[in-house]
Amino acid sequence: MSKSDKNKSVEHVQEPIGAKVTTAYEAALDKASGALENTVSALESNPLAALLGGIALGAAAGALIPRGEREKALLAPLGDKLAAAASAAIAAGREAGTDALKGTALDKDALRNQVTGLFSEAAKAAAAAGTAAFAAGRSKVSG
Repeated sequence: MSKSDKNKSVEHVQEPIGAKVTTAYEAALDKASGALENTVSALESNPLAALLGGIALGAAAGALIPRGEREKALLAPLGDKLAAAASAAIAAGREAGTDALKGTALDKDALRNQVTGLFSEAAKAAAAAGTAAFAAGRSKVSG
């Protein structure tokens, strides 16, 4: 086989391969463009879900990526301050809630008094019902 025959044979094989590669590239480009448009549309229609997804992804990445010693040394004081601030906020919220409930119907002492009064009234009602039932039974037997 001569050199020109070999070149023609190679060109004959290269043309269909080149066309297939070009077609595959264009199809992949179209799919990527479509996926990008779908993603942008989804983000525009529901930005809160995108934000929550981003936060979850960031938290997962932060949990999986190991911290270096320098990072630990730099962030330890910040973590201590955040923990102290969170504890103070919880304590202040608990105290404010307790203060707000004192003297209301939801106060522990007020609830206890209400329940005691309720049981007392229920006992009086039961006693009255028993007395009436006894009187009615007696009159039936006597009469």
